Amino acid sequence: MSVVPFPPMKRPLVAILRGVRPEETADIVSVLIDSGMTAIEIPLNSPDPFRSIEIAVSKVPAAILIGAGTVLTLEDVARLHDVGGRLMVSPNVDPEIIAGARARGMVTMPGVFTPTEALLAARAGASSLKFFPASVLGAAGITAIRAVLPPDLMIAAVGGVSDANFAEYTDAGIVAFGLGSSLYKPGMTAGQVADRARATIEAYDKAVQQR
Repeated sequence: MSVVPFPPMKRPLVAILRGVRPEETADIVSVLIDSGMTAIEIPLNSPDPFRSIEIAVSKVPAAILIGAGTVLTLEDVARLHDVGGRLMVSPNVDPEIIAGARARGMVTMPGVFTPTEALLAARAGASSLKFFPASVLGAAGITAIRAVLPPDLMIAAVGGVSDANFAEYTDAGIVAFGLGSSLYKPGMTAGQVADRARATIEAYDKAVQQR
């Protein structure tokens, strides 16, 4: 089984733009990338998400990873591929969905919470795992599960993680994160998002340097 690897990034941070509208996508994505973000996820329960993904893909360098979250069906996977998305994030572990995305060359990040889910996702060929909600598991809980996983598998903490608590996770060796409401909420302007992104990047770099 061929696994699509999570690409090397200076900062493996996924900005989650839940609720973003197509008409604001270009400006918000631009300020995020200018601030140093390296991956963008637009959940499929956002308004006209595939249009927003298509816009985002057209606005960023090829090295930036753009994709969808809350991917639940093979139809979603196919549509994501059609608009140029390369990142497939799901809230659950569905081997069929992971396989469909992997077959299209996508980086896959299924959501997991338990050792059973994490091992199933790894066996299905996931590129990375999204431990969610990280605020419930905490760094200690993720670390305990990580002990039984392939050592080279990318682990990301998502849910309740922000610039306020990066150090809790980086001290445990967890350096990949999905960032949602701490970075973007519907109604925020591009300027407000830029301010939050700069603060997030500064806090992340400091936490990584000090670990």
